[in-house]
Formats: sequence, C-alpha cells, structure tokens
Amino acid sequence: MLKEIVEKGHCCFVEKVDSWQDAIRQSYAPLLKDNTVESDYVEAVIECVNKYGPYIVIVPGIAMPHSTEGAVGCNGTAISFMKVEEEVDFDPEDPDKKAKLFFSLAAIDHDQHIQNIQSLMDILMNEDIVEALMNAKTKGDLEEIANQYE
Repeated sequence: MLKEIVEKGHCCFVEKVDSWQDAIRQSYAPLLKDNTVESDYVEAVIECVNKYGPYIVIVPGIAMPHSTEGAVGCNGTAISFMKVEEEVDFDPEDPDKKAKLFFSLAAIDHDQHIQNIQSLMDILMNEDIVEALMNAKTKGDLEEIANQYE
C-alpha cells in the first residue's frame, strides 16, 4: 500500500496547519489533484467530523479521514498519506484526539472501502512502520519505508 501511495504521488508533508479542517483538506490534496475525489467529498468528510466528533482519530497520533463509501464527489478508490510536523488537535479536551499521520481514504464501493481499511490496519499494526512514518520528512523517506517493509 505504501509503495502505491508513493508511485501515484498520493502523499504530502507539511509543517503545520491552521485547523483540523485545514488538515483534512490538505490531506486530500493529492487525491483532488488527480480527480480521485472532488471538493464535495472532502467537505463531506469535514461535515461527518462536525456531526459525529473526531472518530477519524483512530489511535493517538493517527487519523483516517473518510466519508461513507460511494459518497458524492468520490470518483475512485485510493489512500493518500500526509505527515504534519506539528500535531493537529481535533478535541482540546481529549489529549488522545491529536494526529500527525493522516491516511485519507476514498472508495467507490463498500468492498473497496473495507479493503482500504484492512490494508491500512496491516500497516498500523506494525509499530516499527508507524515509528518510521512518524519520523518521515519527505517522499523519499516514505519510499524507503515502503521498500523496507513491503
């Protein structure tokens, strides 16, 4: 999965963002660029977080922005990766709802959505990969991690 993210250019590295909403928008920038998703989809993800809370922070330090599969503005299935140097705070009252790593999902149907999540979980279960991703600073670093672990 990491190799595919690198090969498709579905990654970005930023120093800091102004808000969690900005973080979500920036995390989808690579998928917007190649029309995997449209801005309607990204705004739907933000609306879901507004409605349901920061459910996308799946473990401290890692967010998985997504909307429902087949949502309006989703034209393909992909995952983008974003690393933010300065943690993004989704809930000031909950220290576990901060993230530096963003794996932003897009899927056109339920099966592909589940497959995306399973692929991502395989990576996140490996503490060495997560630590390496936390230390990554460039696309080249991400490529090295992909080559080492996949």
